[in-house]
Amino acid sequence: MFQIGDKIAYPMHGAGTIQGVENRCILGEEHKYYVLKLSIGNVEVLIPTANIENIGVRYVVSAKEADEVIRRFGEVEAEQEDGNWNKRYRDHIAQLKEGKLPEVARIVKLLLLKDRKKSLSNAERKMLNHAKAALISELGLSKNMDHQRIEELLMEKISG
Repeated sequence: MFQIGDKIAYPMHGAGTIQGVENRCILGEEHKYYVLKLSIGNVEVLIPTANIENIGVRYVVSAKEADEVIRRFGEVEAEQEDGNWNKRYRDHIAQLKEGKLPEVARIVKLLLLKDRKKSLSNAERKMLNHAKAALISELGLSKNMDHQRIEELLMEKISG
């Protein structure tokens, strides 16, 4: 499905470039993996090729789609707290696992706005950090821009 050099997004991990394909023997069975070099940090991730569709791996969005996500980032409004932190947390995790970039951006913005009002819990802060890294890594790859500049663009949308 994917080729070496393809830029892909891996939900809950971020975006990167496929560096190769490797075979590994695990528990006596041979398995094929994509080697993904994430664009943030010096990390390589092995992604099993057998169930690639089931885990939400996809090509990164186009530059035009990335521009739309950045534009809409400023339009996301804070949600009313429903009081059920656990349900909200589970809902956000489920949406992040799907890996749809507009939803990842919405969750990042909601958590950033919440953090401005009151401090996030440790679990929410961890979720924000992971989601923000995934968002920035994909936008950076899509637009061929430095991650710091992408983060600045997003923060300008909140401040402006």
